[in-house]
Amino acid sequence: MLHKLKSDLKKLSNLSQAKILSRFFKTWKGEYGEWDKFLGIKVPDQRQIAKRYTDLNFKDLQLLLNSDIHEHRLVALLILVQKYSKLDSKLQEKIFKFYIKNSKRVNNRDLVDLSAPNIVWNYLLNSDKCILYKLAKSTNLREKRISIISTYTFIKNNQFQDTFQIAEILLNDTHDLIHKAVWRMLREVGNRDQNQEEIFLKKYYKSMPRTMLRYAIEKFPETLRQKYLKWLI
Repeated sequence: MLHKLKSDLKKLSNLSQAKILSRFFKTWKGEYGEWDKFLGIKVPDQRQIAKRYTDLNFKDLQLLLNSDIHEHRLVALLILVQKYSKLDSKLQEKIFKFYIKNSKRVNNRDLVDLSAPNIVWNYLLNSDKCILYKLAKSTNLREKRISIISTYTFIKNNQFQDTFQIAEILLNDTHDLIHKAVWRMLREVGNRDQNQEEIFLKKYYKSMPRTMLRYAIEKFPETLRQKYLKWLI
């Protein structure tokens, strides 16, 4: 089954699209996606393949996650998402632990954003969230991104405290991928409760990276937005 899956992906490969994706996901030496290899397959096509192979076992999923080919890892994660949505709590726990064990293989921003929302967020909603704080303090860029992005389900359930606490841990991170992830989650809080977001911003806006602040206040009323922006001038 694994061989057939890889064959199906190879048939959809597109060299020109692969070159575009390699540039977009920063795969040159020293960039955050260094040496990631692409087949050039669009995400909707990968989703369709994942749906056909939801019975793939964990051993084969591990082999896909170990691959240098980006689409192999993404399809493995999409299969895990499919499995997670259909299983009972005991098997969901197994998938969650498998995901966390392989968190360093979830090593580009799309891999995080297309998998963490459906596995980590949901599993931790009513569970001990200490793993997120461990990931937030990791030296690994992707694990840090997982930690903050994974608070989205909490936000949707009007639970903001973990978002704020993890944002505080990541506030002085130097990487723009972390800046973007933090402002996205702060803005999601603001979409639901602007007063809560402002409590956080009033405490930290002068020490936040400028890009993080600009986008965190993007949807504020113009007068209030300008009030924060004056500090940046």
